[in-house]
Amino acid sequence: MSDSTALIARLRRIAAGTGTAQAVAAPVDAWLLQGLARAQLHEIYAVDDEDGPSGAGFGIAMALAAGALPLLWLRTESCERQQGRLHAGGLAELGLSAESIVLGIVADEPALLRAAADAARCPGLGAVLVESIGRAPGFDLTATRRLMLAAESSGVTVVSLRVGAAPVASAAATRWGVAAVPSTVLEADAPGFPAFDVECLRRRGGPAGQRWRVEWDRDAKSFRGASLSGAGLSMAADRAAAGHPAASVRATG
Repeated sequence: MSDSTALIARLRRIAAGTGTAQAVAAPVDAWLLQGLARAQLHEIYAVDDEDGPSGAGFGIAMALAAGALPLLWLRTESCERQQGRLHAGGLAELGLSAESIVLGIVADEPALLRAAADAARCPGLGAVLVESIGRAPGFDLTATRRLMLAAESSGVTVVSLRVGAAPVASAAATRWGVAAVPSTVLEADAPGFPAFDVECLRRRGGPAGQRWRVEWDRDAKSFRGASLSGAGLSMAADRAAAGHPAASVRATG
């Protein structure tokens, strides 16, 4: 079995809740609690297309934990239609204020790559979240190396969110598989903290393969181990609104 095929199978096992990692996840490591390493390129793969908002939420939470603000979110017009507009209430629940985010919507994938490369060289930004949907062949090893070099030079943290994509080789420092899970209901049936099922698929200079089920505490700006039942928290907007005009991976890769 190829490395790419094995990784896809692993992502599917996460979504199904099967495989070697079971419902009780490992204790959350200290390095995860500190968020993404600054001035690096990181990749997040949504396990299923429907997990795109959870992948974005995890990336935003990791940037918040690392203090990598302000954040520029880049996506294509196609992504805006298929994934839905951003939900301001959901972003606020994560702890991302309106003053700390700028949304950029571009025409297509080549424009997305150009915008990402320019943004990664801008030291006035803390993080750039680059959301792509589908195969997105432009995000190859060469392009991701350029993003990594730009991030290292400027100090900007770059997060590549891949939705509906098969893994490919890249220069990312870390690679994650993310799936949505229910959050634990609070008193009076109030929605619980945002929860994620995450697996570290690659980590430069450290072990990979660990899986955690975590909750995001926006006040503490930190993750913690999550329990397994409760109501969910959605960060996605009504997809119907998006139809209107807008107001390989290798084990060593």
